[in-house]
Amino acid sequence: MTTLNPTVTSTLDPFGGTRNAHLEDSMIADSVALNIQSAYKMFGGASGFSLAPRSASRAQTIAVNHVSFQVKRGEIFGVLGPNGSGKSTLIRLIATLLVPDGGTISVFGHDVAKEPMAVQRLINRVSVEASFFKKLSPMENLMYGARLYGVGADEARRQVVAILTRLGLQEKAIYRPMEEMSRGMQQKVAIARALLSRPIVLLLDEPTTGLDPRSKREVQAFVRELRDTHDTTIVLTTHDMLEADQLCDRIAIIDGGNIVALDTPENLKRLISNNGHAPTLEEVFLTLTGKKLVTEDQAE
Repeated sequence: MTTLNPTVTSTLDPFGGTRNAHLEDSMIADSVALNIQSAYKMFGGASGFSLAPRSASRAQTIAVNHVSFQVKRGEIFGVLGPNGSGKSTLIRLIATLLVPDGGTISVFGHDVAKEPMAVQRLINRVSVEASFFKKLSPMENLMYGARLYGVGADEARRQVVAILTRLGLQEKAIYRPMEEMSRGMQQKVAIARALLSRPIVLLLDEPTTGLDPRSKREVQAFVRELRDTHDTTIVLTTHDMLEADQLCDRIAIIDGGNIVALDTPENLKRLISNNGHAPTLEEVFLTLTGKKLVTEDQAE
C-alpha cells in the first residue's frame, strides 16, 4: 500500500534517529486510535462494478457484518478467525483498500471513506501476499518505497539497514536479489517497507506466516518494541493462537463476518470450562467458532 508522507515534526525513534510525529497536538491526547461502528461489507450480487450480466451476478456474501469495536492508542489488538471469516476484509477496510457499504471506520478521527488520504498518512499494512521486484535487492526495493513515502535517500538507507538487521537479516543479504531469499526473509523486508513511513497505526495481516520459529520470535519481539518504544498501535491477524496469546492486549474472534467474542486473552480463556486443566486460546477459538484450526501452510 502506498502512503503519502505528511508534513511532520520529529522525535526520537527506536532505531537511533528520529521518528515522524504524524499527529497534531489535539490528536496525541486521543486514547482511541481506531473506532469501528457497525462496519458492513458485502460482495457479490448486483452491487459494485461487474463485467458479467446481472443475471450472472454472484450470490451475495456478507464479509463483515455490522462489526463494532474500538482500539486504544498503543494497543496490540488481535483479530482471529477461520479462513473466510472476514478478518482480512476488515483489515482492507481499515487500510482504505475497500470502502465499507455501511457503518463508519475512523483512524484518529479520520473517516476511511471520507478522508482516505488523511488515513493513509497515519497507517501502513503488511500482508502475507506482499510483492516485490524480485530481481532487485531489499535495499533497492526499499529505496523505491522510501521515495513513494517522501523519505530522503540518506535517511532511508540508514533506516533500511537498521530495521532489517534488527529483524535478523545479515547485512550482506540486504544487497542480494530478492529472488534468492526465502519467503520468511521476504516477509521481513515487507515489514521493513511498512515501517519506512513510520506509521502510527500498523496493520499486520498474518505477518509471521511462512517464518521459521527463530524468525517468528524476532518479528514478535520487534512488534512489542514498536508498541513499547515507538507508540505504534498495532492491529494483528494471525492463525497462530500462541502468538495472539503472547502479543495481544485484547482479541476479537470473528466468524462469518460477526464478532463472536472480544476481550483480553485471559478473560477469553475464562469463557470455557477448564476440564481439569488451564484452557488455551485454541480451545476458546474451537468452542466459539466450531471451526478447526488450519496450519500455516494451509492458510497460505
